[in-house]
Amino acid sequence: MPFIQDLLARFRQTVTAYAGDDALMQAGVSAAANVIVADGEVAGDELETALAGVLASPILEKGYDVLMLDEALHEAIGRAGTRAGRAENLRRVAAIAGRPMEQREGVFRVAVDVADHDGIAAIERAALSEIAAALLVDADAFLKAAAQLKRP
Repeated sequence: MPFIQDLLARFRQTVTAYAGDDALMQAGVSAAANVIVADGEVAGDELETALAGVLASPILEKGYDVLMLDEALHEAIGRAGTRAGRAENLRRVAAIAGRPMEQREGVFRVAVDVADHDGIAAIERAALSEIAAALLVDADAFLKAAAQLKRP
């Protein structure tokens, strides 16, 4: 029976990939946007990191092209300019809280990568904590593991 359930889950994931998973895409760009604007500066390398991170999802790479993701990211950044917009972005992030841990961690990983260009500032850490809470992931454990991987 587990074999059949696994097969059905993979089939659903494949169908979703080709149809485009809007909730997952919105969660990824919204999380990235909240981190990008946290320090008050929108840097080009942060945008590139966000797009590359979102495209790294096997589900999203099949359903969206770079232009679609770029447009969605810029819309999310536009929302993140206000407190209400950041809250809306967090709502979009929280929309996938019931998804498998792999997807939630993937979204969080994008946000961490965006924050970690010049080290994670306190304001970015605060944004990451809000995103982790929305995704139901352990930010401290994730950041500790990421720091371990970063060491030479």
